[in-house]
Amino acid sequence: MKHKARLAIIGAGTAGLTALKEAQRHTDDVVLINDGPYGTTCARVGCMPSKALLAAAHGFAGRRFLAEAGVEGTEALSVDLPAVMERVRELRDRFIAGPIQLAKSLGDRSIRGRPRFLDGNTLEVGDKRIEADAVIIATGSRPVIPGPWQALGDRVISTDDFFEQRDLGRRVAVVGLGAIGAELGQALGQLGLDVRGFSRAPFVAGLSDPAVNEAMLAALSRSMQVKTGVDVELEDAGGEAVQVHAGGETHEVDWVLASVGRRPNLEGLGLEELGVTTDERGVPDFDPRTLRLGDLPVYIAGDVNAAQPLMHEAADEGRIAAYHALNPDAECIGRRAPLAIVFGEPNAARVGLGYAQLPEGGFVAGDADFSRQARALMAGRNAGHLRVYASKEDGRLLGAEMAIPDGEHIAHMLAWAVQQRLTVDEILQMPFYHPVVEEGVRSALQAVRKQLAVSRPALDLPLCESPAAWALGGED
Repeated sequence: MKHKARLAIIGAGTAGLTALKEAQRHTDDVVLINDGPYGTTCARVGCMPSKALLAAAHGFAGRRFLAEAGVEGTEALSVDLPAVMERVRELRDRFIAGPIQLAKSLGDRSIRGRPRFLDGNTLEVGDKRIEADAVIIATGSRPVIPGPWQALGDRVISTDDFFEQRDLGRRVAVVGLGAIGAELGQALGQLGLDVRGFSRAPFVAGLSDPAVNEAMLAALSRSMQVKTGVDVELEDAGGEAVQVHAGGETHEVDWVLASVGRRPNLEGLGLEELGVTTDERGVPDFDPRTLRLGDLPVYIAGDVNAAQPLMHEAADEGRIAAYHALNPDAECIGRRAPLAIVFGEPNAARVGLGYAQLPEGGFVAGDADFSRQARALMAGRNAGHLRVYASKEDGRLLGAEMAIPDGEHIAHMLAWAVQQRLTVDEILQMPFYHPVVEEGVRSALQAVRKQLAVSRPALDLPLCESPAAWALGGED
């Protein structure tokens, strides 16, 4: 059976479905091919169910503040973990309903199966052959479970399988403290489990600034034991237990959450038929601006290209891939300012250039200590550290790293400023209410301004040369 299409999209995750919606703005001649679960990684096993779990965990952890604030009876609160997990799954099922329905709406243009390239324009799916003017690979990724750990069976749980658990053993090791490991480890600790977290890297939650990382480690350590810079080996302890060997110590746990990375889903696609060069992960070389594989009419978007494995980046890459697949000679589309958020308490976030990416000697940094920040103190959330980075040459905001309360909102505000190429002065001329956590941003920016070599205005107010509409009195 032969199908012809202007565009074939392989994968019904975030990148694939966003590419579909972008393509449908221009043509209905699109085929969607998917082999595996529908509903996107974010909605099924990633950012959405994890935030549902964190909401319950952070709420329960807040009982200590309520007691300190004079609210009685909080010691009677308890956690029904199976009920918590069931609610997370109920919300998860609601989140995935929309993406599933979008795929179903295509009718016979939604094809189930694992495709294989015969050439750059031809795919084979079972007894079907699809000829397309262009193809987008958006097959996503899957968790890595090291080979020796697989022998421990269901005592080692991947992040993809975690939310299917009906109940959880009380002693858990979380191996890998990137975004998902840090989030789930803290949540489980706040819900009362005995959690030990391990990381090979010295940094956690995607951070690279030592001062901010130290603040995040301190926050995680309030609900779990954390060891960084260690390699981990697992061993069958007999019965249903697991021995964890790390940093010269051995700990016995009931189960292990493996959060040690993800592998692109590229096997069996027949990329060798395209004659492309691949890296050690099997990812083909591609243009990072257009996502195109050389001169082929083939594009690669989302987690599968292992470039920026974040939901909003996957969505943007779906748009970029569809745009260029349908307009191969068009000018490339720009990217948004980088933004990454980890939803622990406090929120960890990286905006624009992270500390490790800054030009050596070309920046100044300003700090704000949120242990003394007034608004955070009122809410019993006074912990964390913010660092903002600005160009030493012109004062333009380059980026920031933070582990602070309400960091998800602060990060957006700073990302907008980075994308608009605003200077420290221009941001300080913006409104800051009182008392709000945003005042901590102002403190960090003021610390930056003191270090800048060129002279700066004495007032944090805009000049009157270009009066704003709200300053004109509102008269006709």
